[in-house]
Amino acid sequence: MAAIFWWIVFPYITFTVMITGLLYRFAYRQIGWMAPSTEIFEKKWLSIGSPLFHWGIVFAFIGHVMGILLPGSFYEVLGVTDETYHFFGIVGGGIAGIMVVSGLFILLVRKMNVGRVRAHAGFADYFALILLLLVAGLGTYLTVIYDTTVMAYEYRATIGPWFRSLFVLRPKYQLMIGVPFAFQLHVIVAFLFFAAIPFTKLVHMFSFPARYPMRAPIQYRSRIGYRGRRRGS
Repeated sequence: MAAIFWWIVFPYITFTVMITGLLYRFAYRQIGWMAPSTEIFEKKWLSIGSPLFHWGIVFAFIGHVMGILLPGSFYEVLGVTDETYHFFGIVGGGIAGIMVVSGLFILLVRKMNVGRVRAHAGFADYFALILLLLVAGLGTYLTVIYDTTVMAYEYRATIGPWFRSLFVLRPKYQLMIGVPFAFQLHVIVAFLFFAAIPFTKLVHMFSFPARYPMRAPIQYRSRIGYRGRRRGS
């Protein structure tokens, strides 16, 4: 029964919460859809943590698509051996994971230590950062440490087919029973994170910035410098 709950019921519950929450927020709370910038409050650490996190999450997403959504037969057709796949997976995934974890840690410390940033942060902000840090931390551990010191686990034969089976409404929960606990925990926390997205500022990840290149830049002026120029004129 536990296997059925965690690998059939729980994923569909989290998907339902995520989709329903996104639709509700888009329909009734669009004003809070975008994440407001806090650059005006503190710029130094934001300019380090934000690029690390965002670029790292892009690379990590691509890696998950290649490892989970694409079947192993795809690489066989391309002539990519298991050894080559795991080598590049460990190197690329490790770099991406370290970037995400480092960026999230910097952003979390910044949010906690910079008074003006902390004043604009709520429970949902800390919850999202900490939960995402757990997901990224587990994923980085599995890629950098577990796969290099224990064994290069072939998740393409278990987690990948199970995850894809959810979308065709024929979940193969038996594939997840023998998966190492650390991988199972990573999956469970990731699904919990999916369910939390609509209730946090991370909802903006579903926005496609089509108008961004044409948007006028936001100009920030120093209040002190502006007053000084007016006096001198």
